Amino acid sequence: MPNSIPLVDLGGNLDPSTPAAKTSALQLHEALSTIGFAYISGHTVRRATRDAAFAASREFHASTLEQKRSLAINAFHRGYMGMATSTIVTSSVAKVTRPNMSESLMLMHELPPDDPDLLAGLPMQGPNQWPGWLPGFKPAMTAYVSEVDALGRYIVRLIAMSLGLEAHALDHHFERPTTFLRALHYPPQPPVEDDQMGSAPHTDYGIITLLAQDDSGGLQVRPRGGDWIEAPPIPDTYVLNVGDMLARWTNDRFVSTPHRVINRSGGERYSLPYFLDPGMDALIECLPTCTDARHPPRYEPVTYGEYLLERLDKNYAYRKQANA
Repeated sequence: MPNSIPLVDLGGNLDPSTPAAKTSALQLHEALSTIGFAYISGHTVRRATRDAAFAASREFHASTLEQKRSLAINAFHRGYMGMATSTIVTSSVAKVTRPNMSESLMLMHELPPDDPDLLAGLPMQGPNQWPGWLPGFKPAMTAYVSEVDALGRYIVRLIAMSLGLEAHALDHHFERPTTFLRALHYPPQPPVEDDQMGSAPHTDYGIITLLAQDDSGGLQVRPRGGDWIEAPPIPDTYVLNVGDMLARWTNDRFVSTPHRVINRSGGERYSLPYFLDPGMDALIECLPTCTDARHPPRYEPVTYGEYLLERLDKNYAYRKQANA
């Protein structure tokens, strides 16, 4: 098993038909089938766009608690989650009893006001909550989402290629994707405090996560059969990881690897994880190139939405209260 996270350089390319894309796909397959993580360099997200998003996040988290609470997370899973309000009880890698020491603003896929799913009030289909007292926030985050989403869709195409599928074979699952941008803030943590963490050991729910982290450090990954290793910030890279649904989709060929955050930097830590997932009605069943006579499908087909709601209902305080 690897004891470090490999780096995949995309060469500034988002065209899956190039020789460089074939090389990237091979490298991704190796990384995602062993450690489940990769650093991504040579991407197309502009530094200025990413810097503006981090600045907007810091400005939001510097707002008063009253202002932030005015955007309290709603039934559509959009809005502000206060400090220590999420506990990862569905973790398969640790018994988590203490809430995460973090606060965040959750933004999801933006829907037009006349969107039929929004008008019907379907699960997870609602308007984002924007901090109106920060006029630059929405433009900065919208520009950032546009660029990181394009990168995520290219990664999905590389994944398809790496599995012996045509580059666009999975695109139809992402025509109306479920996306999350979480503007996270971790306060400084004391040097030692029992099992209190910024983010307790967990695996992600969905398909892929593209994480932009500041220079504070604190992210740790536990490879299969190994101990926790650091995933230190590397300038101008993303940390890509496999989510549980991608592991399921690939019949566990790709590994959804536990990770955690412990902010021992002595200062504030900010990160911007972007989660790119399929539409809520997408049927996730074993991909044809990931099964054969010796490797029958391990999981029953499930819709992404059904799976997601079950995980959210268990892990977030506001959903427990709403369902009580």
